[in-house]
Amino acid sequence: MAANNNPPSTLEKEQIFGMAEKEMEYRVELFNKLTHTCFNKCVEKRYKESELNMGENSCIDRCVSKYWHPSSGCYKWYQSISTESVGLEQCHL
Repeated sequence: MAANNNPPSTLEKEQIFGMAEKEMEYRVELFNKLTHTCFNKCVEKRYKESELNMGENSCIDRCVSKYWHPSSGCYKWYQSISTESVGLEQCHL
């Protein structure tokens, strides 16, 4: 958005919408990969209990932390690059 407080142009609106759409796609893909990876790694194939046991729960916590931390850092970097290239410093998606 321009610094003169004019409303965003149609092109800027399309760029903002496109960035929001890409962000949503990224987050859904990340969630799906995280869920699949951590479930396969931490949960026994033969269910013995209806709830996660303490070991499975701890494993999932660690797996999610390891998976999420680097991904969120990469995402913040990508978002800062995208914001600068589109010129939308005032836009917080």
